Amino acid sequence: MSTSRKKKIVAMLLAGGQGSRLAPLTTHIAKPAVPFGSRYRIIDFSISNCVNSDIDTVGVLTQYQPLELNDYLGTGNAWGLNLSFGGLHVLPPYQAAKGGDWFKGTANAIYQNLKFIKRYDPDYVLILSGDHIYKMNYDLMLDQHIANNADCTIAVIDVPLEEASRFGIMNTDNTGRILEFEEKPPQPKSTLASMGVYIFSTAALEKYLTEDEADPNSENDFGKNVIPAMLRDGKRMFAYLYKGYWRDVGTLSSYWAANMDTLGDLPELWLNDPGWKIYYKHSFNHPQYLGEDAEVTRSICGDGSEIDGKVDRSVIFNNLRICSGASIHDSIMMSDCVVKSGAKVDYAIVDKGAVIDEGAQIGGSRDDGAELTVIGRGVHIGKNVKIEAGQIITEDVE
Repeated sequence: MSTSRKKKIVAMLLAGGQGSRLAPLTTHIAKPAVPFGSRYRIIDFSISNCVNSDIDTVGVLTQYQPLELNDYLGTGNAWGLNLSFGGLHVLPPYQAAKGGDWFKGTANAIYQNLKFIKRYDPDYVLILSGDHIYKMNYDLMLDQHIANNADCTIAVIDVPLEEASRFGIMNTDNTGRILEFEEKPPQPKSTLASMGVYIFSTAALEKYLTEDEADPNSENDFGKNVIPAMLRDGKRMFAYLYKGYWRDVGTLSSYWAANMDTLGDLPELWLNDPGWKIYYKHSFNHPQYLGEDAEVTRSICGDGSEIDGKVDRSVIFNNLRICSGASIHDSIMMSDCVVKSGAKVDYAIVDKGAVIDEGAQIGGSRDDGAELTVIGRGVHIGKNVKIEAGQIITEDVE
């Protein structure tokens, strides 16, 4: 990694969103800090992409429920980003002499941190979201940005036409130059959906953020304000087509689905790929124990869990206790949970520290059309209690 006193590119990672659609998983923590894939956090993917793309300066903009996320990021050592010049920096909102405020939108969040960017005098700025699951080489995107002499390059993914109205859609010419941006169009003209990954030439970014901040009618949002303004001015804006795995885990169902995708044969989401390592902060490093009655199939399990029951097509985190006679199917079980004898968990997300008592039944079979069930952090489900499919339980049920 570069040790120059000037950086070619700086990454700014937006990690302050509340993630209300992921509640109750986000009741106590920011969405990027939500655990994923048995040992990771959602934010690990964007940070690891930076490291693997040789980007060694990353500003993480936090706001909502930042304590656990800040503790997790620390000095950036887990990602090799504890550098004397550059590295990983947590950037919360702050009060300045001329005022200050909570981040009012994605563009305002970056505007408030222009001094951080200028410290490294980069030629380019990469803007990322901290709530997507994907493995992407940003260096290839930067190469295209430079080759096009672009003011802004936006990463896009080709989506089915029937889903295009859920996204911001880029309409381009045959060179990939963006002609029009439509936010969730009812009748989309294209299927190129924005991934919320942008590369800006620094001068263009500063100019348009400053103008946007001066507009009292702006919502201070990249998609709604900054990008349309640049298009109106005829700036050179191009789409970068990404063809790998990408999922916005903004809802409980998409979060569940992305975790289940780690169990399949998708090479783009292989978590143990030595060529594109997903770095994470080790918080647990104990062996798993499988008892004589244990049956574990099509699942991944974190460190330190004791399993005597049956686990099938599930993602199991750290330090769980699954007793003999218990069964887990099609589910996500967070760290420190206990599932006692005879309990059954089917098509559910069970948050950290929950206890499922003897004989309790959680959820229903996805094969029979059941809806996803969610058990909140630290919740106790009593003996022989039945929680119907589709419920979200945030308090003890005895």
